[in-house]
Amino acid sequence: MGEPALKHDVFQAIADPTRRKVLKLLADQDMPIVAISRCFPLSRTAINKHLHILSDAGLVSREKIGRETRYKLQPEPLAEVSKWLSFFEAYWDEKLDLLKSYVESDMDS
Repeated sequence: MGEPALKHDVFQAIADPTRRKVLKLLADQDMPIVAISRCFPLSRTAINKHLHILSDAGLVSREKIGRETRYKLQPEPLAEVSKWLSFFEAYWDEKLDLLKSYVESDMDS
């Protein structure tokens, strides 16, 4: 059996600035929702919804420890974003090199 289908794709999950900030927070350490919520001017319910979207995209995992649920960054799905960005990085490098050549050749005239 394969992995279960994700409900949200990585691009959709990282489209929101709050979710990107949550990922940055979790990059430093695993955190419970109470600690994550303190970092935002949002309700705990709103943060919980963001965490569910990140979880559905495979970007965070949760572990119940006693009465507390701790969230942990799962960065592997971000590799897809990195691959996508590297394509466009190469594209723009090529375009900027062409522009540089054009400007330099125009200056020589």
